[in-house]
Amino acid sequence: MSGPAYDGTVVLGRQLRRIRNNPGLLVLTQTMPISMLLFFGYVFGSALAVPGTEYRSFLVPGLLVATAAGGVMTGMFQSAQDVHRGVTDRLRTLPVSRAAVPLGQAVGDLVVTAAGTVPFLLVGLTAGWRVEGSATGALGAVGLLLLFRFACTWTGIFLGLLTRNEETAGQLGGATFLLPLLSGAYLPTQGLPDRLRTVAEWNPISAVAAALRVLFGNAPVPEGAAWPVAHPVAGSLAWCAVLLVVFVPLAVRRYAYGER
Repeated sequence: MSGPAYDGTVVLGRQLRRIRNNPGLLVLTQTMPISMLLFFGYVFGSALAVPGTEYRSFLVPGLLVATAAGGVMTGMFQSAQDVHRGVTDRLRTLPVSRAAVPLGQAVGDLVVTAAGTVPFLLVGLTAGWRVEGSATGALGAVGLLLLFRFACTWTGIFLGLLTRNEETAGQLGGATFLLPLLSGAYLPTQGLPDRLRTVAEWNPISAVAAALRVLFGNAPVPEGAAWPVAHPVAGSLAWCAVLLVVFVPLAVRRYAYGER
């Protein structure tokens, strides 16, 4: 039996075993968002005011999206590690679909992210966050979150194949922590200077964070924002589509042909 679906399933199994054998990275990526929720929610929560909503209700969706954006970092590091250690060259010699390896990596990351979202949401509920919208909206929020993570992971896979060095990828991946800071993940963008606000509102993280707040019923659509934030669900879907249309073919081609 062979084919892209079967080959991708085999690679997915390899990816899940790889994650299981590196528990330190798994623990770090799963506990960091919870630590940030407790720190920002309790240390800064009483000092920060968000018009129309309580800060923890504003923060939880933003942290979810910031964590999803971390798919750029994990995808970049893991694919660069495989190239640097010669694993990618060995996989290229096997009679498998060229899309199977990056696809298996992206789906494996998605499975781990979905599992890690559950304890984060439980901690959020314990901290006082609530789903104030409908069950359908909440399910839509989780689905959109996972779609964004999937798109970010493909972006990281391509960048990792491009850098070809796990140390360089680790350094560049660390810089992705700045992306949520230049967005509406942690604070509203309305109070930013005009130019910085424009940059923040055209950051995909801002659109997805706003969409989750609307779908969870935690905050209304921001007024006077740029189009992706003023129409957060449509804007988020558009950003995800752009990332997938651009980076899936680039990542598959880069994996298949290397530096050629």
